[in-house]
Amino acid sequence: MAPIHTVQLLPILDEKLLQLLRSLSPAEWELPTVAPNWRVRDVALHLLDGNVRTLSILRDGYFGQAPASGSYTDVVSFLNQLNADWIAAGQRLSPAVISWLLELTGPEYCRFLASLDLLAPAVLAVAWAGEQESVNWFHVAREYTEKWHHQQQIRQAVGQEEDLLTRELYFPFLDTCLRALPFHYRNTQADPGTLLQILITGEGGGTWQLQRSTDAWQLLETPAPEQDTATQVILDGRVAWRLFTKSLPRPQADAHIQITGNAQLAEPFFSLITVMA
Repeated sequence: MAPIHTVQLLPILDEKLLQLLRSLSPAEWELPTVAPNWRVRDVALHLLDGNVRTLSILRDGYFGQAPASGSYTDVVSFLNQLNADWIAAGQRLSPAVISWLLELTGPEYCRFLASLDLLAPAVLAVAWAGEQESVNWFHVAREYTEKWHHQQQIRQAVGQEEDLLTRELYFPFLDTCLRALPFHYRNTQADPGTLLQILITGEGGGTWQLQRSTDAWQLLETPAPEQDTATQVILDGRVAWRLFTKSLPRPQADAHIQITGNAQLAEPFFSLITVMA
């Protein structure tokens, strides 16, 4: 599959975030979000952490702390603790200070990512896609999905979701997430040539096809004929981002999904999680 180009979209996301935060009332900063136990202010703090942690680790080569090992479980536990520590410390910051720090750090964060050779090896692999090594364009796209979905958590809490559901901003998020499909289907057996089609509705949605080769699943660059499709999954674009970021439990997801053909082949799709913690 061709690289996904997102680095030019990061400043746009940041500007939309700042406009949103400046418009919020004190009460809106305290509203709960779909992120468990996080209010709007906590998600904004997490976005700030993403800026300063990226600059510290990748720009400055300063890791500070490290997980007990490189295992997926240890990394997730480590990130959960880092996130909790940061949010706890950030409770002393006012909304105005949080917004100011985001405005201060965002441009340098974007400049640094734009300076990377997008085809060179990344320092951090995209683990949720099953990669042990990644290239920078995929790392940057992963950063984009973080920025996009956390801002959308805030927007959902305050009833301003539409701005990020455009073709320009939403499709790259979805396209990045769905690059993990072959990894999530790695243990699913099927005859060579078996085709799964994912259709996500709405302006920012699209169609993705996953096909079984002799020994693996592959996303198709060129669409296969629809009559060859063994299973089709149609997902409401307004909630797709929540399914991929652990905020749409399976019982709720079922109300927004249509499956035709072999329903069993659709099951691994529901495990498509594109966040680490």
